[in-house]
Amino acid sequence: MTDQSPDRPSHRYDAGVANALESRWQSWWDEQKTYVVGNPGDPGFDESRPKFYCLDMFPYPSGAGLHVGHPEGYIGSDIISRFKRMSGFNVLHPMGFDAFGLPAEQYAVQTGVHPRETTVKAINTFRRQLKGFGFSYDWSRELSTTDEDYYRWTQWIWLKAYESYFDPATRKASSISELVSRLESGEVVPVDGDGESMTWSAMSDSDRRSYLDTRRLAYLGEQTVNWCPRLGTVLANEEVIDGRSERGGFPVLRKPLRQWMFRITEYADRLLEDLDVVDWPESTRTMQREWIGRSEGATIRFSGR
Repeated sequence: MTDQSPDRPSHRYDAGVANALESRWQSWWDEQKTYVVGNPGDPGFDESRPKFYCLDMFPYPSGAGLHVGHPEGYIGSDIISRFKRMSGFNVLHPMGFDAFGLPAEQYAVQTGVHPRETTVKAINTFRRQLKGFGFSYDWSRELSTTDEDYYRWTQWIWLKAYESYFDPATRKASSISELVSRLESGEVVPVDGDGESMTWSAMSDSDRRSYLDTRRLAYLGEQTVNWCPRLGTVLANEEVIDGRSERGGFPVLRKPLRQWMFRITEYADRLLEDLDVVDWPESTRTMQREWIGRSEGATIRFSGR
């Protein structure tokens, strides 16, 4: 006679069994480094295999933990990674955390707790939850944008942009010092749109600095932005709802503000042309073309009588 006690599950496989099974295999994957992939030249790395790199969008680690939108996207990329791995590819599938953000800063202001403490705690929660899904990430590659070893390179890139300008002859970045050398050798400097120009030697130090600043890839410029006095920062359009900040609901003003910017529009033509050589869906390329937003105008000349 079968025991029909309500405390006994009707099936052998229940939540407890599932949890034990998942925990066992996830621990084994960590111990065996199942999803860790080395670099070319490392012991055991098979360079004859084709390479596949799958990079997810890094989540912002909030104190609330994962929401349903995170695994919704990560499940798809994990399926592709597993398929490629089973097809004989060397698969690099890392995970990281986009941890710099206004919420962490504001939480620190409100609570008096250093943002590093709350950020590390949130990252630990996200990592535990992501591992609980059993995703095939190579956690030895994990990084956070708050790591000094990471953002030292973002600062380095900014300095390189500040010290460079877009050379229309080569259609790529060149050193500002090269531009200065050309100007010192006699190349004239355009003063305005009416064709007037002057030599480098005739310019004051202030005028020289101002001219170079109009050419740098990273420069100070004035632009109308969403300014929130209470948060003390500029907000993106999606962070403003009905004239108030998404975070805190504070009033947001539209005002011109001098701030650091990147001269990315100089690369618009190259970006458009290179869309023809990337292996992307046509819908994605169309989206990128519309984001770049190049348009062809017309010049009309009226003859006088």
